[in-house]
Amino acid sequence: MQIDFYKYEGTGNDFVIIDNRELTFQKNNITLIQNICDRKKGVGADGLILLENHHELDFSMIYFNADGSESGFCGNGSRCITHLANNIDLIKENAVFNAIDGVHESRIINGNISVKMNDISKSNIFRYNDSFNTTFIDTGSPHLIRNYENIDDIDIVKEARVLKLKYLEYTQGLNINFCEISKSKFKLRTYERGVEDETLSCGTGAVASAIFLSDLGLVDIDKIEIVMKGGMLSVEIKNDETTYYEIWLTGSVKMVFKGVYNKFD
Repeated sequence: MQIDFYKYEGTGNDFVIIDNRELTFQKNNITLIQNICDRKKGVGADGLILLENHHELDFSMIYFNADGSESGFCGNGSRCITHLANNIDLIKENAVFNAIDGVHESRIINGNISVKMNDISKSNIFRYNDSFNTTFIDTGSPHLIRNYENIDDIDIVKEARVLKLKYLEYTQGLNINFCEISKSKFKLRTYERGVEDETLSCGTGAVASAIFLSDLGLVDIDKIEIVMKGGMLSVEIKNDETTYYEIWLTGSVKMVFKGVYNKFD
């Protein structure tokens, strides 16, 4: 069996995307997803995304982690699938699509792609009383954000795996974010669940970190730029007494190549 696919990256966060409008992909085959995402024996990716038809909206997005588990919302993946939907003439500059956490909007502006995130209630933000300002925020995927100095010097894979054992109350797993705050810029490194490694960029992590910065009173601007290893993501955000809303995640997207994966039974 041959499977046509597109390889995408959004600020270094890479995905295999499959046009599954004819529902031919075996989405319950965890081993198949793992094999496709394998960086030595497969195509290689942080996750696999299926583009499917929706009866009312432009399309549906189904996202799987590299380990084959169906994940929460993926910010960078949603920006990449918007690019593909435009590339195959399914949409023009704007889209409305369904994902695991509900309906989202996306738009293409000057080559960059933005996706609108769900509102975040301030009552659902939990801050631990420690020296790292450790904070839990669910931005479609669960994120723990901690404030560090000199994050480039940290072995975040080792550190994150220790932290995951400390916060066992999050039974669905955690993405661990290491945030560095300076006068000139905000830097972020993320260890992603399901990948169980650092990724070059994380969209929902960038949004969680922007809310983290705002919630601590460290920024008072509507647009926050987050520097990650794979590039820069910007987060536009508004808030009132109870809610963060009108949250838009923006960054670059690139279709790297397309090909055919040969599945052998």
